[in-house]
Amino acid sequence: MSQDTSGPGAGEEATRRYYDSSDVDAFYNAVWGGEDIHTGIYAHTDEPIADASRRTVERVADRLADCLGPGHTVLDLGAGYGGTARYLAGRFGCRVVALNLSAAQNERHRKTNVAHGLDSAIEVVTGSFHDIPYPDGHFHAVCSLEAFCHSADRAKVLGEAGRVLKPGGALAFTDLMAAEDTPAEVLYRAVARLGVEALATPSFYVGRLTELALADIDFDDHSNQLFNHYTRLTDETGKREPELREVISHDYLDHLLENLPLWVDAAGREQLRWGIIHARRAQ
Repeated sequence: MSQDTSGPGAGEEATRRYYDSSDVDAFYNAVWGGEDIHTGIYAHTDEPIADASRRTVERVADRLADCLGPGHTVLDLGAGYGGTARYLAGRFGCRVVALNLSAAQNERHRKTNVAHGLDSAIEVVTGSFHDIPYPDGHFHAVCSLEAFCHSADRAKVLGEAGRVLKPGGALAFTDLMAAEDTPAEVLYRAVARLGVEALATPSFYVGRLTELALADIDFDDHSNQLFNHYTRLTDETGKREPELREVISHDYLDHLLENLPLWVDAAGREQLRWGIIHARRAQ
């Protein structure tokens, strides 16, 4: 099974509740740095999670580089706290539209943009990537980092992403995925925290992009990063448990300490995939 088919509405509501939670906000801020909350590409096994996560942002940006510059606009889907948007605006001098469901994250995003002097370069929009509120062919590039895994209709998300790309525009995204031969029920306990029943697979994404007539489709496979990433998250959360209990509810932290080892185990068994999928809209 490649994706939850219950429809986007229930999944969106679960995602909104999750990311609007003060517990989730405090966890990402304390353990992940509150800027780039993504799977990391690690230079060495003990590298800080935030540094490895920023490297992921840089690699995604590399895939968009020839489409971005002053006067160009990029859409960041599921923009979170805005780390990717600020990096893109700072590196390329482009305009960024950051679309995200969580009003709480968006408020923090806007305040951080002001603090960095980037509020005029980044427009933060509260909304859904299932129904992108922009016309066809509006953006020079579209990106997303670990957001599509929350969707219950990933085919619709990709369709929307492709729709708003200009001819010749680039799409690049990362996502948590299942290995092709991993049954959905094997990962269910782990992925339930994301508000969906199953993860997509690389072949699902590549196949859908092909159906959408995008070109130059490829998958930069960094699945070998997953075991170290989830081990680092699990170890860091356990090591900082007393501190975290001061800012996070005990129920939420207990659930994290139970859930994170499931991801470590799945990664160790090579049941997960992760990396950068990228493509282009034909000229």
